[in-house]
Amino acid sequence: MSDVDPGRWIALEDRYAAHNYHPLDVVLTRGEGPWVWDLEGKRYLDCLAAYSAVNQGHNHPRIVTALIEQAKQLALTSRAFRNDRFGPLCKQLSELSGYERVLMMNSGAEAVETAIKAARKWGYEVKGVPAGAAKIVVCEGNFHGRTTTIVGFSTDEGARGGFGPFTPGFEVVRYGDLDAAQRVFSEQGEAIVAVLVEPVQGEGGVIIPPADYLPGLRTLCDEHRALLICDEIQSGLGRCGALFAHSLSGVRADGVTIGKALSGGLYPVSAFLADAAVMDVFTPGTHGSTYGGNPLACAVAEAALGVLVDEQLISRSAELGAWMRDELEALRSPHIKALRAIGLWYGIELHPEAGGARRFCEALQREGILCKETHTHTIRLAPPLVVEKADLEWALARLRAVLGG
Repeated sequence: MSDVDPGRWIALEDRYAAHNYHPLDVVLTRGEGPWVWDLEGKRYLDCLAAYSAVNQGHNHPRIVTALIEQAKQLALTSRAFRNDRFGPLCKQLSELSGYERVLMMNSGAEAVETAIKAARKWGYEVKGVPAGAAKIVVCEGNFHGRTTTIVGFSTDEGARGGFGPFTPGFEVVRYGDLDAAQRVFSEQGEAIVAVLVEPVQGEGGVIIPPADYLPGLRTLCDEHRALLICDEIQSGLGRCGALFAHSLSGVRADGVTIGKALSGGLYPVSAFLADAAVMDVFTPGTHGSTYGGNPLACAVAEAALGVLVDEQLISRSAELGAWMRDELEALRSPHIKALRAIGLWYGIELHPEAGGARRFCEALQREGILCKETHTHTIRLAPPLVVEKADLEWALARLRAVLGG
């Protein structure tokens, strides 16, 4: 088989890699901006953006340069020593986000685990919850990561099945249902230390809660002295047309987890953001990571944030996203049951009789668009924020051809 034969690479993956993913059978070898190319040179519009990790586009030259230059100087010290890149990034993140403290980690799941630890420790040391009794309210349909603690409060049997026993201390309520949240606070408010919520459930199918939901959770947390923690790993850093999606509801979270686009897809970087009243429960030895806040990660994140701001990608997501929403709403496809849209993020839910979203994603692949199904019946679209209007017009023509309308 030749080097451009995708079957060779697919066979290697199937033989030697764990079968924990079900990818489309396209083998990519190069990327630039919103576009990627396969082994045979075919170009595709990336409408997944690595789950928002490449909001700045593939291989953004400014971020690549930062990566290369820092790799030549110093890549890793661990936090046992100080380095000249860590402090400046923390300052940049603090000033951009409005939070007083930054705790750097690597993956999104680590950021969420950090937030869970912070909430529990805050609950015991500040709120005065009895030791071991802290409760965190989470939502049905959530996706916060793949660690054993996190999948323990997932409601997706595929994510949690076979991995128990699970960590206690989580109360699951229906997403978007303020009455459900009110009930659990009424019953257990003294033990509740936090609500952990995605402002938009991306993996759930771009599920957008009612307008009063996040403000209602904010009120409940204030009334019962609990923290509101927003998972912005996919929804933040411009994806929804704001730095943080929860700010679109007019609320301020007590803690925020970010990752993915924090590095522009060049390196694993994540963070937990909070004010000193929450973050200062961490003292030396209570939390850490060998790679967390390493110089290479900091240089990459600094450049990635600079691109978001300097290229005005956040406002671009809001404006171009609204135009794209109107175009998608104009589709008259018999297969579409519902469209959910916020910023440059769309969930196209299909009728069950359409035969599942996977076959449409495969058809779109043949047309030159890469996207991913979720929960069987929903197509997610999330192009990099650097996408041009002409690129989206090109994609719309192919969406019409595949979906009809």
